[in-house]
Amino acid sequence: MAKQVATNITQHAPIISRQDKEKLLGQKGILLWFTGLSAAGKSTIAHTLESELLKRGYLAAVLDGDNIRHGLNKDLGFSHDDREENIRRIGEVAKLFVGNGVITMTAFISPYRADRDRVRANIQNGDFVEIYVKCPMDELERRDPKGLYKKARAGEIKEYTGISAPYEEPANPEITLDTSELSLPECVDTVLNYLNQQGNLKK
Repeated sequence: MAKQVATNITQHAPIISRQDKEKLLGQKGILLWFTGLSAAGKSTIAHTLESELLKRGYLAAVLDGDNIRHGLNKDLGFSHDDREENIRRIGEVAKLFVGNGVITMTAFISPYRADRDRVRANIQNGDFVEIYVKCPMDELERRDPKGLYKKARAGEIKEYTGISAPYEEPANPEITLDTSELSLPECVDTVLNYLNQQGNLKK
């Protein structure tokens, strides 16, 4: 866990409240945390959901694992400590988005339960929704769009989650999407129904 080393700093309260921003947007900010193995469908579902929300007039944003590692977290590798810091940083960024009323989605493998639990603990009660994008390993390896499972099996990629590094399934996710059984529209509809039931979509 990174330590705060900056001194003589003050945390400033915003002039415009989160509630005022949410009223303007006609929605309630929330963090939809998609977790699951590579090729399970996390990014595809998140980006399709984002598109559907925008069509309906809602402000949504996806923080995608690969994209974040090209910028904010490009200094991090895939050791246990680096994976932990990767999730800590994105959790802090997501918290800022949610605090501004944005329906925020993250698409990260986030393999360790403790890391995901720390993000949950740092987010206002009820604003963290863990979505387990589940898929059997044989189907993941059949899909393998980037050829990474094949390389991991051949020993070309070290510490590959699900093969040579662990993935800890969520214990009690709010939503489970089995993409070997559910279609993409069904997955998106499941999350939309949840948001409606929770009162996040107000228009």
